[in-house]
Amino acid sequence: MLGRDQANDIFDKLRRLSQADEIELLISGGRSALTRFANNTIHQNVAEEEYHISVRSAFGNRTARASTNKHDDDSLRRVVQSSNALARVQYPDPDLLPMPTKEEVGAAAVDCADGPVNRYFEATARLTPQDRAEGVASMVNVAKRHNLTAAGIFSSAEIVEGIFNSKGVAGWYEQTLAEVSVSMLDSSSSGWQKANSPDRARLDPVRMAEVAAAKAIESKNPRDLPPGKYTVILEPAAVLDIVGFMFWDFGGSALLEQRSFLNDRIGTRLFGENITVWDDVYHPLQAGVPFDGEGMSRQRLKLIENGVVRAVTYSRSSAKRMQASEMAGKVGPVRPTGHGFALPSEIGEAPLNIVFAGPPEGESRSVEQMIASTERGILVTRLWYIREVEPYEKILTGMTRDGTFLLENGNVVCGIRNFRFNESLLHMLQNVEVMGTPVRSCGEESFDMVAPPMKVRDFNFTETTKF
Repeated sequence: MLGRDQANDIFDKLRRLSQADEIELLISGGRSALTRFANNTIHQNVAEEEYHISVRSAFGNRTARASTNKHDDDSLRRVVQSSNALARVQYPDPDLLPMPTKEEVGAAAVDCADGPVNRYFEATARLTPQDRAEGVASMVNVAKRHNLTAAGIFSSAEIVEGIFNSKGVAGWYEQTLAEVSVSMLDSSSSGWQKANSPDRARLDPVRMAEVAAAKAIESKNPRDLPPGKYTVILEPAAVLDIVGFMFWDFGGSALLEQRSFLNDRIGTRLFGENITVWDDVYHPLQAGVPFDGEGMSRQRLKLIENGVVRAVTYSRSSAKRMQASEMAGKVGPVRPTGHGFALPSEIGEAPLNIVFAGPPEGESRSVEQMIASTERGILVTRLWYIREVEPYEKILTGMTRDGTFLLENGNVVCGIRNFRFNESLLHMLQNVEVMGTPVRSCGEESFDMVAPPMKVRDFNFTETTKF
């Protein structure tokens, strides 16, 4: 696998080839392998090793980027020439800053980890096709034992990301990641589970398959239930997939461009007092790169405290623009936080390592305890096909999937047909009655988070599906 020394050599070659005032190299890629199964049979096993070389050139306040997936001398020469040529014909960008120096990166590295982040596990890197096939076999055996059909994936990867610029910034990150997703299918029902971790030992495919199978079995022959407002228990995957839609608004650029639901609302209580949220790439259950698209160290940031939005993320450029704007005194602390995307960028910045704070000691409730305390409600395994309906109140629509259940008198009564919902995230997060312990979770509609299960009152279901 490509290492830091090789990446340094690539950057040295690029610097010698470039005529730009400044040059930046982003490298990402690694080795990945995937075993896919359906109808209780493995039908695909693939592996690849690939690296993405992305070069940004700057001539004064003109900049552009060109990319390649090759790093031989001819390819590096061509990508530098392309980047230089594109940069020269760009319109000047008055907000473009010089590339950061390593001194600037060091000075801005507040509230970061004390040392390097280590998320590389040899056991994950050494996973073989045979290992993944055995994991799949264990899940398929669960399906066969319950007369169900299983489908899903088992993947593993070694990932590298690096950034180098001509001002002396040099960041390098290595990580492993294993992921398992399994769906259990019956003629009238389904169940699902998904998990990933840098450490393969944290994944239990058999346990995941048993949970997915139980959901498929318990939701057979689903009943119709009328639409309306219900108390719902959202499992962590359902929580992260719906709340993930609001965090793209937690950026200085979004505020400056008046496209955030936080405009004129920072410092006000938007959510319930039991909602506190951090962005923290250093959390032990998180994963991902500890620097941003310009090489700035990501800072721990408390975004929401007891329902009040306290801070948003900034790139270097958006922080400077915010400091000069009339909003500067109304939006909390304004400084580069290490959350910018690679330039040029239309997005600006966003928090991508969301960690929900858990309930106070003694107040956490498991999903089973939430069910036992529910007189009448609905248990939701996951949500999908989520779309934004109204951006300022953050009203979303979508559907339940793969295990939706009626709860009565503290018990799971039966499976029900899936619902479509129309719900405001502001309303939802004002009505969280209890939460569980946050866990590392992943879904299909949003990025991974450390999120809890939630019991929410008056969740708005608008119509029933046919399945």
